[in-house]
Amino acid sequence: MHLSPAEVVAQRDWVRDRGDVVVPLVNDVREGLGEAFDTTVDPIDDEGYRTVVDSTFADGDRAVNVAALVGLLRELDVEGDYPGFVVDELLGRELAAMIAREQPLRLLAEATFHYADVVHHPPGTAGADDLDAALAAGVQTRVPGWDWTETESPFGVDP
Repeated sequence: MHLSPAEVVAQRDWVRDRGDVVVPLVNDVREGLGEAFDTTVDPIDDEGYRTVVDSTFADGDRAVNVAALVGLLRELDVEGDYPGFVVDELLGRELAAMIAREQPLRLLAEATFHYADVVHHPPGTAGADDLDAALAAGVQTRVPGWDWTETESPFGVDP
């Protein structure tokens, strides 16, 4: 794999155009997690998805790493799939975390990745479902809609 600024743009464009698959998956994940945690979570739309993609790729250091993970997952396939289970899970989890940014959202995206991966099974390579699940988990963690993210934490300590 060779990464250049042009390749990062190409990967960004591919991810941006993937909204027709990722946005419904984000909303399915939010609905399922909302039911599991007895709360209502706002759905996202294409504009919200593109906003997260654009801001992720606007950070050059993050963009080159996200582009690399996207490229690897797009091409990853393992004969018999199971021997590659660890690598596609590892790459997918890291991609979700990288999109979510810093802690604690990073950890939440990693956990959400596994949930999204369990419910999403598109045809294709071993990395295809992990790529979609990672994009959905990272994006859904970044966009508003969870009540607890809309209020100030009660654990902040005044200086």
